[in-house]
Formats: sequence, structure tokens, C-alpha cells
Amino acid sequence: MSNVLDPYDQTYFSFGRAAGVTNLLQCVWVYDRGIDVDGVRTFHHHLRQGLLARRIERSRLPFGRDRWVSPDGAPGLEVVANPRPRAEFDAWLDEQADIPLDAEHGPGWHLAVLPFADGGAGLSLTVSHCLIDGVGLSQAVADAAAGDQHPIAWPAAGSRGRWQSLAEDAVQAVRDMPAVGRAVVAAAGFARRQRGAAASQPAIVDESDDRVTLSTATIFVDADEWNTRANVLKGTANTLLAGMAARLALRVGRVTADGSATPSIPVNTRSECDTRANAITNVDITVDPVGAAIDLSEIRAATKQALIRSKDVPDERWALLPLVPLLPEQVKKRVVGVVTGGTTNVVSSNLGDTAPALNKPDGTDADYFAMKSLYPGVTKAIMHRTGGVLALLSGRVNGRVFVSALAYQPGRNNSDDQLRQDLSSVLRDFSITASTDWGATQADSPELCDLTA
Repeated sequence: MSNVLDPYDQTYFSFGRAAGVTNLLQCVWVYDRGIDVDGVRTFHHHLRQGLLARRIERSRLPFGRDRWVSPDGAPGLEVVANPRPRAEFDAWLDEQADIPLDAEHGPGWHLAVLPFADGGAGLSLTVSHCLIDGVGLSQAVADAAAGDQHPIAWPAAGSRGRWQSLAEDAVQAVRDMPAVGRAVVAAAGFARRQRGAAASQPAIVDESDDRVTLSTATIFVDADEWNTRANVLKGTANTLLAGMAARLALRVGRVTADGSATPSIPVNTRSECDTRANAITNVDITVDPVGAAIDLSEIRAATKQALIRSKDVPDERWALLPLVPLLPEQVKKRVVGVVTGGTTNVVSSNLGDTAPALNKPDGTDADYFAMKSLYPGVTKAIMHRTGGVLALLSGRVNGRVFVSALAYQPGRNNSDDQLRQDLSSVLRDFSITASTDWGATQADSPELCDLTA
């Protein structure tokens, strides 16, 4: 088993470092009763032995591929001593997301427990996306909760001497040269095709290094209702999410000049014993968002064709990955917008059915679970350079479908309340009943349909 970073993982880490942005995944559990802290401690112990038990060691060569190594220490478990009202749970989750994580120096993840003053408890697990993707994290968490340990013996940090590391990384660079040559050819063609598109991109209107807070919202839908609506609309659970993404893009003005929506759908490519952090590819579709809430046939057909096409014609952006270690830091920073898909891209990521153990961090079923994608510390300059962000992440857990949304649209109101209102409008379009309730009272957390009243 090689510990050299996969080209996609190398790109993800390199671009994030150049842009100064850390993409996080946050798993959230809520118990309406007391939690077994000893069970959580066991869960935490098992997490320290799976795919999360690693960090990245930089190559000594400026153009070398980085490597996975064992961490210097293990993150501790945080158990908050002073309970807080359940109504403050979302604020506490934001605080957890602001705790610095570092895939290179560590810690790469953090687990915390918050007892509620009015009964019950909440848990947060934040993880650097450089360590793992959503599907991989779901499996790692489920394995840890079930006690299914799969320890991986990564080399110790600094275990290679200076000359050994230089020699080995140089050999790896030579092995990469054929792929680099193909990437140069692909880059020339890609640049030609992007010239016209670049002319239509809006100018960067803000180069401020001020931090911005992206808007977030999480909803819960009964799984049977979700499937029923998908069937009625001639779609699937996956295409229903893509349809919602398309309608939300229309709602916030994130569409092409002709009004089309361009959902990007991550596709899981993780195999057994796969140690890649981000084992995915993307398929992009272009659809009419206006009719999405009436008939999902177009989105279903477009997704099917895109999946078939991706097997024969891989995403050209993937062909460029071998070039990334050769790019100067400033160039990496400037091309982030190209990699993320531009100003109309909307991500529609579906974890699908998850392992039951995912919902059992203390050994028993939590009442609620959701996974969120976050960008703490992102600046205005990055958001304007990339054209903002709009992403939906969904999965089925314990009889519910969760949908978490992340958004920032330059020049628009980017509050959580506004995003909830936009989601509420989209849900009404699809005749779906949903709630933002984490198990609190309705006075604390009203139904989504009441948010725009």
C-alpha cells in the first residue's frame, strides 16, 4: 500500500493551502435523552485507529507529491462541563466549526459532546475534508461506532532521512512525467475552450481578506415521503435532490444566461480497502430548473447520460491534476474558480442509505443525525473569485432524509434566515413537508413552512 497522495487528494490539499481555506465535514447527532459518555469515549478511541488516524507530510521537493504519515498525537475528546439550552445548539455547532483543524500539522478532526440544560445532548465531529470525503467519513464513523477496527500502519512522520526522501520523491516525479505530459496537452485544449467562458465571468468586485460567514441550513424529511415524491415526479431519491438543487439555484440566481441550472453530482468511486481521502468523480448536467418540481424525467435522463459519458470521456479537469504539484502557489490560488466549476455550479451530493451504526456514537441510536459541509474562515476575495458557492448534502439515516445546505452568493443577502426561506420556497414547489427541528420544542424551532409566514 503506497502512502503517496492520490492526484485528487494532492490537488485538494494544495489548493486549500494556497487559498488559505479549510473545507470541513461536520457530523451532528442529537439525543433527546441522556447520553452514555463512556460509550462516546469508546467511539472516540476507535476513531483514532481508522482512516482518520493520519496526517499529511509535505514533500521536500517543491514539485513532489506529499505523503500520508501517522499522526504525532491523537485528538482529545471534549465534553462540555456546563450544559447549554438546546436553543443554543446551532450556535455551539458554529463554534465547533471554528476550532482550527489542520490535515498537515494536526489535529485533523475533533469530537465534542454538549449536554443540554433542558435534557438530552448533542455531539459534533468536525473533520478536515483533506482527510476524508462524505462516503468515507460515513463508513469510518459507522465502523468506529460498531467497534469494527481497521487499523492502518502509516509510516511515522520524519521516518525518511533527507536524502532518502529527496530520492524517493524524485523517482515518484519521474514516474508521474507521462501523466504530466498528457496534462500539458489537456491544459492547452482546456484553456482554449475556457477563453470564451472566462470573458462572460463577472469581474472580481472584492479582493478583501475579510472573513465571511457562509449561510447554512439543515432540514429533515420523512424518508417514505421523500421516496413517494420522487416516484410521483418520475425520479429517484438522487434526482429529487438534484431537482431541489436546480430549483434552489434558480431561486438565488445561480443559473446560466439562458436560465439553465448546472448541478454537479459527486459519484462515489471508493472500493474495498480504499485509502484515498476523496474517492469521487463528478458528473455535470445542464437542466431546465423551471420544470424540475413537476417532472424529474429530464434530470433523470441527463444524469444517466452523464454517468454513461463519464466512463468513456472522463472529466477533463481530472486530466489536469498531475500538473498541480508543478504550479506556483499564486497560480494555484488564482485557478481555484476553474476547479470549483464557476459561477453557476451547484453541488448535489447524496450519501444515499447509510450504515445503521452511523447513528450510534454512544452505542445506541441518536434521535437525529446530519452531515454538513463547511468553509470556516473563507474570505470575500475567495468567494468572489470562485463566484460563490451553493451545495446540498443529503443522506438517509434512521427513517429520515437530512438535507444540509451551504450558500454564498456575491451581492446577495447571505443570512441563514434567507437560505431557510429559499429552501422553504423550494420545498413548497415540490410539495414536501420538512422541519428544521433538532428535537427541540416548536417554540424553539418552528416547521420550515412557517419560516416565510
